[in-house]
Amino acid sequence: MLNTPVAFMIFRRPETTRKVFEQIAAARPQRLFIVADGPRSAQEAERCQAARAVVERIDWPCEVHRNYADENMGLRKRIPSGLDWVFSHVERAIILEDDCLPHPTFFRFCEELLEYYADDTRVVHITGTNFGFQRTSSNASDSYYFTRYTHVWGWATWKRAWAQYDADMEAWHIPEKRRQILSRFPWWMRSYWNNVYEAVDRRQIDTWDYQWLLTCLLHDGLTATPFENLVSHIGVGEGAVHYAKTSTDDGVSFRALEPVQFPLKHPEVKLDRAGQAYMNRRTWLNDSQSLPMRVYRKTSRLIGRLQKRGERV
Repeated sequence: MLNTPVAFMIFRRPETTRKVFEQIAAARPQRLFIVADGPRSAQEAERCQAARAVVERIDWPCEVHRNYADENMGLRKRIPSGLDWVFSHVERAIILEDDCLPHPTFFRFCEELLEYYADDTRVVHITGTNFGFQRTSSNASDSYYFTRYTHVWGWATWKRAWAQYDADMEAWHIPEKRRQILSRFPWWMRSYWNNVYEAVDRRQIDTWDYQWLLTCLLHDGLTATPFENLVSHIGVGEGAVHYAKTSTDDGVSFRALEPVQFPLKHPEVKLDRAGQAYMNRRTWLNDSQSLPMRVYRKTSRLIGRLQKRGERV
């Protein structure tokens, strides 16, 4: 049985909830915290109830805690308030949303690192997602590496780290701290991240995880990231609330799951420069509002118009 508590965030998607919950059930956590958002309409209430019915089927010895919202709070409030509640009870937790499908080894990976770095405040986040960075000659024997990116498609952290969460981005409003946060990125990304956080601050981006990244950047925290992809995002498409509502080919979702090998081989606790550089490029290139993507879209449209014109001729 899994000794580490698991926090499961659900909403209105019984189909994906069932798939993820099957993996949680197989891990058999001794303590399970279920956080559910409420419906936005009477029509949505039935699906919310169906998702909650999935997690009632607990057939292993487990201490269950439930925090269900009667009305819709939205991601910006529901996830942080749910985690505040979780960490009012426990010192560490593994966290999954209802569209993040974990490999069975994800749970052991998180549990071992939560124990290994329990008192090391340099490490603030453990993720299960790998977006393609592979081992290099300098880390060929390691099981994971460190970056600044706090990917939340299956993750884990400690109460000591979450206690620093800056939900209102107060640090962003202090010029000295804003410069400190942006200095964590190369010069060519600072305008990009400045624009992102301005949009989050104005609530043009309605989410909670950018604030968590900001918190970890402010405190110069590190994220342990596996070389194998331990979590697959399966929530793209119909029914998605925020991420890639229509596309199922976004380049990052539905990534194949891979097992991590044990015993784990621990790297030196320091930023992996190559891994950070890889994720900087990938973040910039994949974002729909980044300059390379805007150029790509405009070029594609121009080529398409020229091709159609050639066909007419």
